[in-house]
Amino acid sequence: MVLAGAASLWAMTGRASEGFPPGRWVSLFNGKDLEGWTIKIRGCDLGENYLETFRVENGVLRVAYDRYEKFDGRFGHLFFREKFSHYRLRAEYRFVGNQTPGGPSWAFRNSGLMLHCPAPEAMRKDQDFPVSIEVQLLGGDGVGKRSTANLCTPGTHVVMGGKLVTQHCTDSRSQTYHGDQWVTVEVEVRGGGVIRHYVNGDLVMEYEKPQWDEGDGDAKGLIKDGDKVLREGYIALQAESHPVEFRKVELMVLE
Repeated sequence: MVLAGAASLWAMTGRASEGFPPGRWVSLFNGKDLEGWTIKIRGCDLGENYLETFRVENGVLRVAYDRYEKFDGRFGHLFFREKFSHYRLRAEYRFVGNQTPGGPSWAFRNSGLMLHCPAPEAMRKDQDFPVSIEVQLLGGDGVGKRSTANLCTPGTHVVMGGKLVTQHCTDSRSQTYHGDQWVTVEVEVRGGGVIRHYVNGDLVMEYEKPQWDEGDGDAKGLIKDGDKVLREGYIALQAESHPVEFRKVELMVLE
């Protein structure tokens, strides 16, 4: 069990990247339990694992909904204990089974890697998503084109091609991955500078200058002295109503 107070303790210590030697891949997931991670599900107290949405089974970190009768807006996020600034994040994921009844249509085979998040205790109890940069993970519907490692920006903006991007989601150049196949997504994050998305080794998206959106209520409260740039933050895995599995979540701190 991940204790609700754990994230607060790590946040207060101010120690980032402890145990992460630069240039070496380190697993964020031990393959046995959720040690080192803190759960925040909409409508629940910090640390409450509603209906065991997040669990570890057979060495795989699962977002599962088999105990739900209805999704009921229970958007969830699983936060790693430390915050990072310059790093590479690599995850192997796949979507399985059917979407939970009551889940929004856009959340079909949909999850995400949330970057530069505030500490989980900063989220309101009824907040859907943390203010962050989202690497959106999508699975194909078996028919049409549906890219993955897209960009979504809950409470944020980025600069792409020299222009400020204010639309919520922007598609990547990736292929479509249908069925229950495993997909590897890697993200290179350079603090408040460049962020690059890779899928199975191919560069599919690049942008820079992640920043808080002054027009967003949750983001506005995070801006200090007019500085809007996101330079560091916590990492979270997303639960949006479709079952998803992660068999690897690894991070390399960059110089």
